[in-house]
Amino acid sequence: MLGKLTLNAIPYHEPIIMITLVFIMLIGLGLITTITYFNKWQYLWHEWFTSVDHKKIGIMYIIVSFVMLLRGFADAIMMRFHQVLSSANEVGFLPPHHYDQVVTAHGVIMIIFMAMPFVIGLMNLAVPLQIGARDVAFPFLNSLSFWLFMVGVILINLSLGLGEFAQTGWAAYPPLSEKEYSPGVGVDYWIWSIQVAGVGTTLTGVNFLATILHMRAPGMKMMSMPVFTWTALCTNVLIIAAFPILTVTITLLTLDRYLGTHFFTNEMGGNVMMYVNLFWAWGHPEVYILVLPVFGVFSEVVATFSRKSLFGYTSLVWATISITILSFCVWLHHFFTMGSGANVNAFFGIMTMIIAIPTGVKIFNWLFTIYRGRVVLHSTMLWTVGFIITFSIGGMTGVLLALPGADFVLHNSLFLIAHFHNVIIGGVVFGCFAGMTYWFPKACGFILNESWGKRAFWFWIIGFYVAFMPLYCLGFMGMTRRLSQQIDSIFHPPLMIASIGVILIALGILCQIIQLIVSLYDRNRDLTGDPWNGRTLEWMTTSPPPIYNFAVIPEVNNHRDIFWRMKEQGIAYHRPLVYQPIHIPNNTSTGVIISAFSLVFSFSMIWYIWWLAIIGLVGIIASLIVHSFKEKKDCYVPIKTIEHIENKHIAQISQMDVNNVH
Repeated sequence: MLGKLTLNAIPYHEPIIMITLVFIMLIGLGLITTITYFNKWQYLWHEWFTSVDHKKIGIMYIIVSFVMLLRGFADAIMMRFHQVLSSANEVGFLPPHHYDQVVTAHGVIMIIFMAMPFVIGLMNLAVPLQIGARDVAFPFLNSLSFWLFMVGVILINLSLGLGEFAQTGWAAYPPLSEKEYSPGVGVDYWIWSIQVAGVGTTLTGVNFLATILHMRAPGMKMMSMPVFTWTALCTNVLIIAAFPILTVTITLLTLDRYLGTHFFTNEMGGNVMMYVNLFWAWGHPEVYILVLPVFGVFSEVVATFSRKSLFGYTSLVWATISITILSFCVWLHHFFTMGSGANVNAFFGIMTMIIAIPTGVKIFNWLFTIYRGRVVLHSTMLWTVGFIITFSIGGMTGVLLALPGADFVLHNSLFLIAHFHNVIIGGVVFGCFAGMTYWFPKACGFILNESWGKRAFWFWIIGFYVAFMPLYCLGFMGMTRRLSQQIDSIFHPPLMIASIGVILIALGILCQIIQLIVSLYDRNRDLTGDPWNGRTLEWMTTSPPPIYNFAVIPEVNNHRDIFWRMKEQGIAYHRPLVYQPIHIPNNTSTGVIISAFSLVFSFSMIWYIWWLAIIGLVGIIASLIVHSFKEKKDCYVPIKTIEHIENKHIAQISQMDVNNVH
């Protein structure tokens, strides 16, 4: 009746896992007790869980991403210290099968469940405000996307204490991920967690593409959009083009495992290399799905904290478009060693070098914006400068790996791991933290503590270099990837140095947690004296913005840096002569319900509980049908409420220190 699910699925014999589970259960119990004690369940349900407000959904994305950062970083700590012990006495503290699960989980969590939702959270938070819209094009779809992502989060964390996770590496290459070589439920957890979350991401791409193309404020032409909105637009084009490839690829792998087909086997007409090509046809655009939005973040930060207009706006936009197109022309450099032939390798090597050109254009634009600017070394600016240096190093090592001959030697070494983390941590993660700090006062109404923010930055960047520069050396020394048992003692000193870097990064994360706590206690500080007084439309509303964002949709008149121009010209905010009730969509629980049935269906498919899977599938379909025929009773914000909020808005605008931006 319960398929493959038995009590043996709980890993009683794994003390590390059991201690972790007890720790997680205690945290969860404490959280539930606290919420119950303060009687906040109803508030969370009505104000957050069922909300279709893009700002609240963005905040929830970022909170979950930060939690998953802690989970993925815990895996990184275990891997690094296991390798240190294994190189010292040939025996680490993790059994081989557990180490392989940790490697796989770390990659999947950090890419799919930390970096992706973080940038989507920033887009949710800022894009509608930047284009003068009151919400995204499809608010219900936005809620559904988030809760489908949450299903993936729940599944990948369930695998920790119920069954196992994949032991295949995060890319899950066949034949290792086929039924014959991975008969357990680990690969099935991998399949369904990524598949469900991927559907949610695809819906997000459709939603934001429609939002940016059709909901811009009157007068805002394409070439007057903020750069972050441009990068969000290109990112969502990539999502719509790339994620269906991943969906189809995982579906074919699912058919291989569940129905015995042979799409990715070496028999019955299958081809393992078809999986590799399809996976990386999604996988390399995915890298740019992560990094393009943070390029937009850095563009906003550099201009604001250099007290200058962004240098080379047009070239930045075209560089972004070029990267979007070229990102689909380079996927094969991920498997130069697979024997594709000299001509194919040469083409993809050249394309990989070419894609570095528009990225270099962006770097020079940011440097020229900083040049002769009145730079304020706010923590967001520190993250940006740290990014420029670190990402440039990662880019140069990437160009080296674009040479098929060099890649043939270095591909399976720690050199490649160092390069990848160089661009993802130095680019995406630093950008996420810069964006979070930059828009935090806009989202929450108070400023993050600056002292702890700077401490976090210095621990992070020093820790990064200490942790990953030795990996470049280890790669040249010949240490291969995924090595866990009986590591040569010659690799021990660099691994020890790298482990110190991991400790420093852990201190950086601790500083960020302290920063949030300290800022919460100090949240009554006056926000109107904030040091940046941002440049674009999102700063023309209260902090945090009202649910409707703008009482009157602003007119842009084809100028960028609108808010900045208003302040420079001393233009005060004027109350509209006549207020009108504002139409907003109602909250809905349908997204939560559909996602709950999706969780039931996915969990049942993982454990072969067929009757429960049918219930889950019927529940998904029925919920969608009921929602389709449900009468839409949207609500209106009354005029008195709007007037009250606008009085606060005018007070906030009038108290701003206009002189500090001239």
